[in-house]
Amino acid sequence: MIDSLGNRTLNDLLAERVELHGDKTWLVFEDRQGTGCELSYRQFSDKVAGAARGFASVGIKQGDAVVVHLRNCPEFLIAWFALAAIGAVMVPSNTANTAPELNHVIGHSEAVAVVTESDYLDIFLELQPEHPHLGTLILARGGETRGKVKDFAALMVASAELPEITVRSEDLQEMIFTSGTTAKPKAVMLTHANALHGGEETVKGVALDSSDRCLTALPLFHCNAQALSVLGALTAGATLILLEEFRASRYWEQVRQHRATYTSLVAMQLRTLLAQPPAETDGNHQLRRLFYAINVTDEEKEAFERRYAVKLINGYGMSELMILASIVPVFGRQKWPSIGLPALDRTIRIVDENGDDVPAGAVGEIIVSGMPGRTVMKGYFKDPAATSHALRDGWLHTGDNGYLDEEGYLYFFDRKKDVIKRAGENVSASEVEAVLVQHPAIAEAAVIGVPDPVRDEAVKAFVVCRDGEQLADEDIRAFCKTKLAPFKIPTEVEFLAELPKTSIGKIEKKLLRCEGRKA
Repeated sequence: MIDSLGNRTLNDLLAERVELHGDKTWLVFEDRQGTGCELSYRQFSDKVAGAARGFASVGIKQGDAVVVHLRNCPEFLIAWFALAAIGAVMVPSNTANTAPELNHVIGHSEAVAVVTESDYLDIFLELQPEHPHLGTLILARGGETRGKVKDFAALMVASAELPEITVRSEDLQEMIFTSGTTAKPKAVMLTHANALHGGEETVKGVALDSSDRCLTALPLFHCNAQALSVLGALTAGATLILLEEFRASRYWEQVRQHRATYTSLVAMQLRTLLAQPPAETDGNHQLRRLFYAINVTDEEKEAFERRYAVKLINGYGMSELMILASIVPVFGRQKWPSIGLPALDRTIRIVDENGDDVPAGAVGEIIVSGMPGRTVMKGYFKDPAATSHALRDGWLHTGDNGYLDEEGYLYFFDRKKDVIKRAGENVSASEVEAVLVQHPAIAEAAVIGVPDPVRDEAVKAFVVCRDGEQLADEDIRAFCKTKLAPFKIPTEVEFLAELPKTSIGKIEKKLLRCEGRKA
């Protein structure tokens, strides 16, 4: 069976675009200081080829996993495509990860190398002795190398020969860690075909073409920026404008300065932009499209569209899909607050606990059709139980609840799985709970998400101390700081004498959620 993706790879796509648009600007980068650089399609491809030779010269082989722990920068993109070219697997890492979180990423992925920058090098030097398979550390973006640490810029001019290998469409090109219901994040396995499908979905969904200038300040270690900006722009033969970081006070000026025609935001960014002092130039820009996913109120949507003179394109997706499940029609009825109609090649059903379809208007689990390794993930790395639970009979079970109306438009209802959405990041409640109960003074803990006016949800912890022990909120946060990324640390803590339990002793989070929302 052949589909529209064929047996092409990520690097085939890049080669095709070089042939069509070689001297056109592919990448515009602006760093935190406001300086940057530009690369044409051909210049970028040449750097990718150099990095691929460099990676091969230090022994990185087909199938090897390599952690890429970088802020937004050209080196991130070059490393991604270079690893794909030699059949290796990129493991993007959230730059907010702490040492224990990175320990899990390195150990679970079996990474043989890390590409990072000077701000994070010490953490990896400390962790390296714990992982015999982690043989190579590579320093990008300048900075002084130490010991056996390799310099990324030097590797890009290595004269090594590329090995003769065959990379196929369904080979892995990435493992991206995502928070779910378990205490430890799972590694989503994504293939070259998944990447190509993600780019095609974006181009069709938001109607991109080669004239577009696609700007993002979202982190490249997430699928949102990867699919909705990088792969969408590459597929369309457009120009990617990459910002190292998001600053609400500068963002709209950057949109104007770079003549952006398309961008993507999450709720926290949208709200912080609305909180900026109004300016006469707010509606002065060239944006034609602005993708956005769920979670703003009717009032916020109307205020944003009125002030900034641009329509929000609502949608819904996840890493396991690379990325879109649904998107509102750009040229049709949007039916706010609907999260749209099924995206390219997708079929969506709403099912009950028995897997049976529910009628229009009834709430059930959102499941999405797809072929593993092509239009949905290949599975979770080293987790067959979680894979078989998520992928069943040609359907990805999202763990999210929603409903369809009579015309087939999808509406988001809530999360079936125990995940907190905070400023565009997924936080596993179980992961935070597992850290809290490591504290010697804590007997039990439960974590939920509660509404936050800026960040969608705040992380709230309910804590039961051991007999004779007392703790303050600050003690909890200080303990978590050494083990969790900042966005996972509880912002609210409530101490209880005991947690509510069901008749079989299970913590009754439904009651905690009711209490949490009253507080």
